[in-house]
Amino acid sequence: MDNLMLNNKIYLEGKVLSKLEFSHEMYGEGFYSFNMEVQRLSDSVDVLSITVSERLLTEIELEIGMDIIVEGQLRSYNKFVDGSNRLILTVFARNIIPCLERSKNPNEIFLDGYVCKEPVYRTTPFGREIADLLLAVNRAYNKSDYIPTIAWGRNSRFCQTLEVGDNIRIWGRLQSREYQKKIGENQVIKKVAYEVSISKMEKVQKEDESCLENEESQSLQENTSFGA
Repeated sequence: MDNLMLNNKIYLEGKVLSKLEFSHEMYGEGFYSFNMEVQRLSDSVDVLSITVSERLLTEIELEIGMDIIVEGQLRSYNKFVDGSNRLILTVFARNIIPCLERSKNPNEIFLDGYVCKEPVYRTTPFGREIADLLLAVNRAYNKSDYIPTIAWGRNSRFCQTLEVGDNIRIWGRLQSREYQKKIGENQVIKKVAYEVSISKMEKVQKEDESCLENEESQSLQENTSFGA
């Protein structure tokens, strides 16, 4: 497998939440999108956008409420919305199959990329430490996906040591988060942000040595077969 397919891997288990909608066409190949509901370890869920080629849809008929497994990559693109460019995240499906039995980890992602913006460290009013990190993950044909990630606790403090251009690897999950945006003096609208919540991260050293930070006792391994 091409190395550029190994630096961006995601595995999801969940339910089909919406009907297929035509997204775009490229080189004569049609692509469709739908929403997928993925259960968290808590009672809450993440609603994630999935993009799938019409060629995969010849192998499976997706219906609302159907339990599925999606394997692929997390992609980003810019879209002009409400007078400004927005970074849109979607899961590009490379394989979709029925989910016959749920695993312990229904939402796993691995990214190997480069810090492309100075990390932002902050604390919440309740004293919880958070860091925002924008990661550029290389794709074929000199393209990159720009993926917002968020770290907590020790990992957030570790992010303060990172500089633009540093190569890092992260393991975690893709999450959706609702927030409110004020668009007028008395008008507020609900929006959804997507980001990768980091459970483990490591800095790739030039000499192949790694500085490892692990916040959770149970972490993903780089050579893990997702969904096993």
